[in-house]
Amino acid sequence: MADAIAVPAQAESRTFASPAIPWYLWTAVAGTTLAMVGLHWDISWHRSIGRDTFWTPPHIAIHLCGVIAGIVSAYLILGATFGALPEIRAASVKMWGFHGPLGAFLMAWGGVAMLVSAPFDDWWHNAYGLDVKILSPPHAILAAGFIAIEWGSLLLVLGCKNRANGEERRRLTWLYLYIGSMILVATQILSMEYSFRVLQHTAASYRAIALAVPLVLFGIARASEHRWGATIVASIYTLFTASLIWILPRFPAQPKLGPVFNPVTSFVPPDFPLLLIVPAIAIDLLRRWFDRNGTPVWLQAMIGGPVFVAVLAAVQWPFASFLISRAAANPFFGTIYHDYNARPQSFQVRGIFVHSEPNFAAMMTVAILAAIVTARIGLGWGSWMRTLRR
Repeated sequence: MADAIAVPAQAESRTFASPAIPWYLWTAVAGTTLAMVGLHWDISWHRSIGRDTFWTPPHIAIHLCGVIAGIVSAYLILGATFGALPEIRAASVKMWGFHGPLGAFLMAWGGVAMLVSAPFDDWWHNAYGLDVKILSPPHAILAAGFIAIEWGSLLLVLGCKNRANGEERRRLTWLYLYIGSMILVATQILSMEYSFRVLQHTAASYRAIALAVPLVLFGIARASEHRWGATIVASIYTLFTASLIWILPRFPAQPKLGPVFNPVTSFVPPDFPLLLIVPAIAIDLLRRWFDRNGTPVWLQAMIGGPVFVAVLAAVQWPFASFLISRAAANPFFGTIYHDYNARPQSFQVRGIFVHSEPNFAAMMTVAILAAIVTARIGLGWGSWMRTLRR
């Protein structure tokens, strides 16, 4: 099967943007990026302008991701099913009488979910007004959709990578790690309400992070086979999120809803990215030690989960103290920007930490246990992804 779709040896000398990497993989990468840009832009729109019409630019960007996923998945599934793409059919799975890559079917489901969420979200706002939480029912459907698209895109690239050799495999590894970083960005959007800088001295914040991040970092890195897989994913996440802090405030914005407690004049960016790059480096170093010693997977999770939480707390705790200090009150770290409805007495505006929980030790223990479980799931998922060729 692999021989039927192998890339000719001369293709290995082509440049990174070479046709050796099919257009639909680049399109999938563009769609995942567009979704993350659109989601952060939309959150900034709500924080800077308030609820607006459905046809705002960020809404269009978000749902364009669903359209792109639909086009790519339809091309691959229909082409493989009806014989127009024999090389794709040779590396396909069969579902409901159709043939196509596993990632394409997941992307198709995600695209439908995203498009279905659009009228539901518009109705929800018209019926109930402003969002109280990020994960309202229509947003939950939207989140399920873009997560499915991102994981589908990841599997689509991964299947091609696992069938490739040489230089083409290296290029596809970078595409794979980039999509993995967009998945990491998505996890931080979904847990944003628990990771604001004034919450980073609470165990609840670390518990929220531990419920998703180890799964992504351990899983993506294990399947990438790159010695610095987790570090690369965390680095791209950091650069992507930080760039929003430096770019969004350059565009004017004015609140359309009241009450206005803070006279916003430009888009409000997200908080400075978490220092996930440090525990990511620890994960990559641990992976080498595990490989050299043939450490069982369950023991890798038992060690990796607590190390992740301990290293993250060791760097994020003092960094959070820095972020609420006057030294970080500048456009680089972005702590000078606040929502239009942020009250002057709020913790965020005053730069005061939310008080730690009375059962802090017990909740941190829960965070460590969550990290062990998600690390184990990630390691198992990563091992399975290594074998994926369809």
